[in-house]
Amino acid sequence: MDSSAVTEELLKIPVTKLAVGMYVTAIENNGKVAIANAGQVKNKEAIRKILTSGIKFVWVDIAKSAKGSMPSVKKKAAPTGNRSVRQQNAKKILGEAKGLIKKVMGEIYEGKAIEVEPFAALADSMIESVMLDVDAFKCISALRSKDAYLLEHSVNVAFLLVTFGRHLKLDKELMKQIAIGGILHDVGKIRVDNKVLHKPGKLSPEEFEHMKLHQVYALEEMEAARGLSQISKDVCLMHHEKLDGKGYPCGLKGDELPLHGRMSCICDIFDALTATRCYKQAMSPAAAFKILLSLTPFHLDQQLVYEFIRCVGVYPVGSLVELSDGRVGIVWDAKDRDALHPVVKCFYSLKHYRYTEVDFIDLNKSELEIERGVSPSSLDVDPTPFY
Repeated sequence: MDSSAVTEELLKIPVTKLAVGMYVTAIENNGKVAIANAGQVKNKEAIRKILTSGIKFVWVDIAKSAKGSMPSVKKKAAPTGNRSVRQQNAKKILGEAKGLIKKVMGEIYEGKAIEVEPFAALADSMIESVMLDVDAFKCISALRSKDAYLLEHSVNVAFLLVTFGRHLKLDKELMKQIAIGGILHDVGKIRVDNKVLHKPGKLSPEEFEHMKLHQVYALEEMEAARGLSQISKDVCLMHHEKLDGKGYPCGLKGDELPLHGRMSCICDIFDALTATRCYKQAMSPAAAFKILLSLTPFHLDQQLVYEFIRCVGVYPVGSLVELSDGRVGIVWDAKDRDALHPVVKCFYSLKHYRYTEVDFIDLNKSELEIERGVSPSSLDVDPTPFY
C-alpha cells in the first residue's frame, strides 16, 4: 500500500456489512491478512465479488470512506492532541527536502555549484517543526522506502542531527548549520558508479576504495559551494572519520574532530543501520544502539553515543514494539515519560497473526510491558497505514 494511505484509524468489519463508498485497504481470509489494492467500493457488484471469493473480513479506512457510508463508530482518540496536523507538516517538510536534494544532485551532475539559500530555509523549517513536536517528525521519518534510500537517508540524518542538537541544547544558529551539512552530507555519491552504489552485496576492496571517493567528490563540491559555513562543510566531510584516525577522507584524530563532526558520525551510522537497503534488512533501534556502543571509544565518542541513546530513546517514537500480550504497535508518544512506558498504538497480533482493532495503550496505566523492539522487516504485514 502506498504511504499516501496514511490514516488515523482503520476499522475491521465483516464483508456482509461492507457498503458502497467504503474505502478498503486490506482483506482477511482464513485468518491471514493481505494488503489490498486500496480503493473505494464503487458498486454492489464489487461487494458481491468479495463475498463469493470467500473473504470474511475487510479493513476500511474511515477517513477515506464516502460520507454516510460508514456506520456510527465511536472513535478512539489518540492521546496526542493535534499530532495528525503536525505529522502532515513534518511530511510536507520531508517531501520538500527530498525534492530539493534530488534537484541539487541533478545540478551537481551537470557541473553546477551548490547554492546554500534553499537549504538554509529548509533547515529553519526542520528546526521549527522539531521544536514544536519532535515525535511527529519521528513518526513520519519512520516511513521509508529502500528505493529512495539516498534521498531519505540525507533527510533523516539532518533530522537526527537537529533532534540531537536540541537534546544537547545547542544554539539554534549552530543547529541550522549542522542541519544544512546533514542534508548535503552524501552529495558526493552522485558521482559514484551506480553499480557500486547499489550493489546488493559486500563490496570488493577495489569497489570500497571507489565508494570512499564520494568524500573526495564532496570536498570538491564543498569548496565550490557559495555561502556554505565551515560547520556545514565539517558535517559533510567528517561523517566517515574515526577518533583513532583510521577514518577518511582526512584521517582526522581525537580533538581534530569537533562536536558537530562527532555527531555526524553517530547519526549517519544509526540511520544506515535502521534502514532497509538492497543488501540488508533494517535493524531495530535497540540492535543499532548495541553496534554504536561497540564502535566506542576508537571510532565513536563514547559519552556522545550515550547521550544519543538518551536523546532517541530505547524505544523511539515511530519504532515498532511487541507488548507482553503479543500485540505489535507503534511507539506513539514518549514525551515526559521514562523509556519503558510510552503510549503504543497497537494494530497487529503476533499471537494470532492478524490485525487487531487499533488501540492506544498507555503503559503508565497498563499492566502490559514492552517485550522487545521489532524490525519492520520481521513482520509479515506492512505497518505503513497505521502511521
